[in-house]
Amino acid sequence: MVDNKSKDDITPTTRSTEAANLYDTVKQNYIRILDEFTKAHPQYTQSVSNLQLDYFAAAKNTIQNMVSAQKMLASHGNVPVVTPPYTDEFVKQSNEITENIVNAVRINNQLTVNAINAAAENFRTLNRTIESMTEFNTSAAKAWNSFLTAQQQQFLHKQ
Repeated sequence: MVDNKSKDDITPTTRSTEAANLYDTVKQNYIRILDEFTKAHPQYTQSVSNLQLDYFAAAKNTIQNMVSAQKMLASHGNVPVVTPPYTDEFVKQSNEITENIVNAVRINNQLTVNAINAAAENFRTLNRTIESMTEFNTSAAKAWNSFLTAQQQQFLHKQ
């Protein structure tokens, strides 16, 4: 079938409808893509979390087995690994270092959570700003279109 319409036969209303359809299609496609990411996100997050927990369990198991093997070797081999005068100092320093590391990890975790919460709040603020800008731009476009329509009407009446 051949379209018999010339470019002059296309009305502004037809162009507006075609543009609206284009924008609606683009909007729907982008939203559909984001919805797909949103659906996959919980699984992805759970998988990463499970991987981290498995890593921590493996690390704990490795530490327990290494220490047990060294302890058994030291006790059954009649080889003094650490001499008594240094044992107390080593235990004291090890406990201090561990406490410092635990505190650093705790502080780092809190800072990270605060940074993530701040980023989330920034996204909420960005979203509100975009909504305000959209409302402003829509109002400006309506006012501009109203002005142009009034100008066109005056021009058409003069002819």
